[in-house]
Amino acid sequence: MAAASPHDRMAAPEGAGGFLAWLMAPERRGPLLVAPAVIVLFVMNIFPLLWSFGLSFFNYRANRQDVPDFVGLRFYERVLSDPDVWDRFQTTAVIVGSSVVLQLVIGFLLALMFAREFPLRRILLMLVLAPMMLSFVSVGVFFKLYYEPTFGLLSQFVSTFTGEPFVLLGTPTGAIVGIVVADAWMWSPFVMLLVLAGLVSVPKYLYEAAEIDRASWWRRFRTITFPYIKSLLLLAVLFRTIETFKLFDIVYIITEGGPGTATETIAVFTYRVAFQFFRTSQSSALAYIILFVVIVLTNLYLYAVKRREQEVA
Repeated sequence: MAAASPHDRMAAPEGAGGFLAWLMAPERRGPLLVAPAVIVLFVMNIFPLLWSFGLSFFNYRANRQDVPDFVGLRFYERVLSDPDVWDRFQTTAVIVGSSVVLQLVIGFLLALMFAREFPLRRILLMLVLAPMMLSFVSVGVFFKLYYEPTFGLLSQFVSTFTGEPFVLLGTPTGAIVGIVVADAWMWSPFVMLLVLAGLVSVPKYLYEAAEIDRASWWRRFRTITFPYIKSLLLLAVLFRTIETFKLFDIVYIITEGGPGTATETIAVFTYRVAFQFFRTSQSSALAYIILFVVIVLTNLYLYAVKRREQEVA
């Protein structure tokens, strides 16, 4: 009997059994195994992304059954010309800048401490890493109770000196400080891990040579330590800037954007526009402007990394 030609083997089989055998052929097993993940990715990520992007060009409200009508870039123009949006961006920038700087400082100091061996190092390291493992909701509730003026630990401590309850969240500055401290407490261990990875990778013979040359602490840090952790610090700045820029949970639980709108970040403002005012199309346009800002931040990081590689080369 003559062997089947390649054309016959690729032809669609007849019957359910033949189709199953054709589907499970070795050359189709790879795409078949990847297909479920691709389908889930499309349904859960790509499709909602494209759908919301399309809604930003239509006049649509989620609480109404009116047929959406095409309005073009009207909502993008409205968002970019809204002074409230720019005010929320400024508030977000203040929180992001303060929180990221505080995380870098605390994370760097913790990394310097844990880079050396000392008693109970592992136990302390696990305790320091614990906040990063918690959920945003639990951290928000914890700090809301911590800042509570009647029975909160912070108010109880301050009242021992002043005799009066301390309301940290009662002023715009105090509310921003409370949010920055909560976010830094949760994510400083993440920065510490990145910096610690760079510190432990520094060859010990470099420090030994520096000691022989009687180099100062600052010179050892500038010429040996910092070059090894510079790229990791930039990575930490990128990750934490993007995540803090989208900060919602902690802000909404601790202050709900108050007092007034003093701590209403752009993420909280987007939530209010979408789910309290039901301006669905406008919130979609605002969300894509936020996405554009995140992309710009990412490109700035890549530009900085590329310049560093060129300087090294």
